[in-house]
Amino acid sequence: MDDTERHKAGMAVRRAVLGDTWVDRATATSNEFTADFQDFITRYGWGEIWCRPGLDRRTRSLITVALLAGLGRSEELPLHVRGALNNGLTAEEVKEVLLHVAVYAGVPAANTAFAVARRTLDEIAAEPSAAGTQHPAT
Repeated sequence: MDDTERHKAGMAVRRAVLGDTWVDRATATSNEFTADFQDFITRYGWGEIWCRPGLDRRTRSLITVALLAGLGRSEELPLHVRGALNNGLTAEEVKEVLLHVAVYAGVPAANTAFAVARRTLDEIAAEPSAAGTQHPAT
């Protein structure tokens, strides 16, 4: 796969996991300073790593949530909690991931991650698209 194909595949996976709204906002705010990074993360992160056949997207989301929580990357965690739900994880499974993080990465990291995930799940539950539907966050 060449870079153009990798970018196209990466953008498709990125949109499927994170949603069009977020990806559109990220790409719309791209400028001369950030354009290379947007291309890199789409081509390499999403097009190369997330497209590999060794793990399904659900498992990759589980790992990503655990890593972000364990590393204290609370600015990225809401995005990937949403992505995890898009990839089939439930709120209960996100909770289990964060409990696992508490043992292996520390209670403070998990404490922050639980607060971030709870806010994110509450926001999702309050979104108009979630009204009247069975959403994995509820």
